[in-house]
Amino acid sequence: MTVTFEVRDGVGTIQLDRPPMNALDVAIQDRLRELAEEATRREDVRAVILYGGEKVFAAGADIKEMQAMDHTAMVLRSKGLQDAFTAVARIPKPVVAAVTGYALGGGCELALCADFRIAADNAKLGQPEILLGLIPGAGGTQRLARLIGPSRAKDLIFTGRMVRAEEALTLGLVDRVVPAAEVYDQAQAWAAQLAKGPALALRAAKESIDAGLETDIDTGLTIERNWFSGLFATEDRERGMRSFVEEGPGKATFL
Repeated sequence: MTVTFEVRDGVGTIQLDRPPMNALDVAIQDRLRELAEEATRREDVRAVILYGGEKVFAAGADIKEMQAMDHTAMVLRSKGLQDAFTAVARIPKPVVAAVTGYALGGGCELALCADFRIAADNAKLGQPEILLGLIPGAGGTQRLARLIGPSRAKDLIFTGRMVRAEEALTLGLVDRVVPAAEVYDQAQAWAAQLAKGPALALRAAKESIDAGLETDIDTGLTIERNWFSGLFATEDRERGMRSFVEEGPGKATFL
């Protein structure tokens, strides 16, 4: 398999496995969509890690495969490409990208689909599509601009330059930089902590933030209000408040 999915203690790891550079061909794209939908459905999956292995996250699309496509072929394929990445971005559970080595083009776009990004100190990220006479096509022009702002996104997309981990941290492209040997373990710790949390409240928080970013403040507040009030119907809310009153903050155990 070019992408594997393993679940342990509530944490599902979606791992790219196409040596040497995890080039994201059509088969990987479709498999990512399938696994994202599986992670969404499965109740035993409460948080997700995106991982490319110890050496590289993903160095981009399969350029040889793309070179063989003409305009008609890409018109037919481009929605499937975006749908695969959107399925990852819409997993209604916490998602962390554990980024080692290169995360370029589609690899960077895949990392952008996560809620949190932990990068190795040897990581290099970027959107080099302009150097091929193209632009990002798997969400990069949209998610990158929303994450780091339009001016910074234009700098990276217009020039196609790569940024090292520390600059990526300064830009807000990644959230934490750690030694390469610790990337997966730290992603596992982040995901494991959230996997113990209230699943519906985490879903509500994620969807409120993501949906709110796509609309005006008043609509965003309505989205928040509906989720907030809706959580009062959940057992997790009862457990959390009861534990707070009886034991103090931070001691609740959620199903």
